[in-house]
Amino acid sequence: MACSLNPCTMEKIILFEDRNFQGRFVECSSDWPDLQSQLSHCNSVCLESGCFMLYERPNFQGQQFFVKRGDYPDMQSEGFSTSIKSFQMIPPHRGTYRIKIYDKEDHRGNMVELTKDSPQVMDQLRSPEMFSCCVLEGYWILYKLPNYRGCQYLLRPGQYRRFSKWGAMSGRVGSLRRATDLY
Repeated sequence: MACSLNPCTMEKIILFEDRNFQGRFVECSSDWPDLQSQLSHCNSVCLESGCFMLYERPNFQGQQFFVKRGDYPDMQSEGFSTSIKSFQMIPPHRGTYRIKIYDKEDHRGNMVELTKDSPQVMDQLRSPEMFSCCVLEGYWILYKLPNYRGCQYLLRPGQYRRFSKWGAMSGRVGSLRRATDLY
């Protein structure tokens, strides 16, 4: 039931079918593209270290949920879905974090470079929408609403010329957070 753990890898996640870390479980330290044959649902998670992105559909598709080191005894009460069907490890990054955000597609218009979390992207960019970005260093979590709420999107290093490239239906972005377990 559990994938083999690499003793050199520090990251480790355990997903349980029932609340309070009960019932069947899957334990892993890497990506898992399809949990459907292992767990019918996920009601609690224990993350011993690192960061993972949980997905509502197999093959890392659908709504995303960022989790960092800690215990999540009741996923539903914390606003997470219980129908987790896949997950990915977010590689550890101990250097600096840098992202450039733009209020127009194709990296045009007003630009702001961020190195820290931003609970109100609108205040930084002076625009209600972010249409493109370039992740220069680290992994970032983009939230649709201010103060790290709403739909979430994992941004890996690279260029995103329009919001559809990170999976969003619009450029409405409320907040950005570094994908780290150190805060």
